[in-house]
Amino acid sequence: MIAKTVFLFIVTAIAEITGCFLPYVWLRKGGSPWLLVPAAVSLAVFVWLLAMHPAASGRVYAAYGCVYVVVALLWLRIVDGVLLTATDLIGGAVAIAGMLIIVSGWGRSA
Repeated sequence: MIAKTVFLFIVTAIAEITGCFLPYVWLRKGGSPWLLVPAAVSLAVFVWLLAMHPAASGRVYAAYGCVYVVVALLWLRIVDGVLLTATDLIGGAVAIAGMLIIVSGWGRSA
């Protein structure tokens, strides 16, 4: 269950970041306004994916936020070409540990 949840969170984070990145490209980098169309679709996919989890929404958002941090750092490295620092890597590891702790308790409480 944890592997499936993490995979779903990663795909969800990519959809959210893409949906926010495309308007940034349009506004800050002179991109086409047509970028808003896939941005809107990407954000709709993000919302749909986030709603697919069976746990209480607050727990899903908290666990997802941890994965989002790591995906955003990977985006920083891969898309923006910025080298990650030791503190980036440590922070990402702490975020993943937090997500694993939250997800491991799903289904055990009311």
